[in-house]
Amino acid sequence: MSTELIHDGVLDRQATVEALRLFLESMVRASGLELKVSVRAVAPDAAGTQGDAEVLADLDGRDKEILLGHNAEVLKAFEHLAFKALRLEPAYHEKIHIDCGGYRALRFEELKMTARVAAERVQSSRQPFRLNPMSSRERRIVHLALKDMTGVRTESVGVGEERQVVIHPVESKAAR
Repeated sequence: MSTELIHDGVLDRQATVEALRLFLESMVRASGLELKVSVRAVAPDAAGTQGDAEVLADLDGRDKEILLGHNAEVLKAFEHLAFKALRLEPAYHEKIHIDCGGYRALRFEELKMTARVAAERVQSSRQPFRLNPMSSRERRIVHLALKDMTGVRTESVGVGEERQVVIHPVESKAAR
């Protein structure tokens, strides 16, 4: 795909929507899966409600279970191929969310809830808490969910597939 999607450091949402729709439709055709492709741009003023997503794609239909099996590995593979096909630098990967029947949106909400519950546990126990390994996007969701929470701080530790978020207690200024 030769269309330039980044102009002056900003994602061209409409060009990205069209390029992503064409790519996903061709992938679905080539795979023989029965899925409907839906791609839309997020309104600039609504971007905060979807994290930093500027373009949302959803694949849904009779064969969605194939995409979602084994922790959504096929869905993740579609997303990885889309980033390669669109020639997007990793810095822009967060701007595009590819989902399947709302699976990832639900997963992100679960992550936020898990992060808050774990952070409350850290606040009361004053002991660090280590979450299970997760993708960079999932770790980012945890960091963002807790960035304004008092009494805790987060850090990513580990390497590759084993990278995790650790939630640490923070000593309050009053206790010093």
